Amino acid sequence: MSDDAVFEFLHSEVINYFVSRNEDQNTEGKDEDLSTIEYMGFSTGYRIIERLTKEMPRFKDELDTMKFICTDFWSAIYKKQIDNLRTNHQGVYVLQDNSFRFLTKLSNGKQYLEVAPRFAAFTCGVIRGSLANLGIASLVTSEVLNMPSCKFHIQVQRT
Repeated sequence: MSDDAVFEFLHSEVINYFVSRNEDQNTEGKDEDLSTIEYMGFSTGYRIIERLTKEMPRFKDELDTMKFICTDFWSAIYKKQIDNLRTNHQGVYVLQDNSFRFLTKLSNGKQYLEVAPRFAAFTCGVIRGSLANLGIASLVTSEVLNMPSCKFHIQVQRT
């Protein structure tokens, strides 16, 4: 349980560091800061999925991979499964977490809605990195309409 608290504090401090660095430099580099946080998540997800899948057989298809991400992978990182997985069977997936771990401590209302994407950027990177390691190139974005619920939109890049 103490590992969970350390992970949340570390995540919070990383976000605070990049936000305060941006304010100190008096720049409008919000997108640059979010991409840096997203890249940190990418490299983390890339490494975590290697450890989780090293003893497993390859997945049959893209949908099986997404199901694994929603169950075993999400449980390993966030200690719960994704609440909802939707797809249009054409390369678009929506993962919904109704009590996203990094948003539960902020608020249950709309008070901090504008800063919520900062707290989801790392996880977007984690998802994208894990999928990249499994051979699926993707674009991952987040959407927060009601806190602490968060939706992650995954657009698989076809080559």
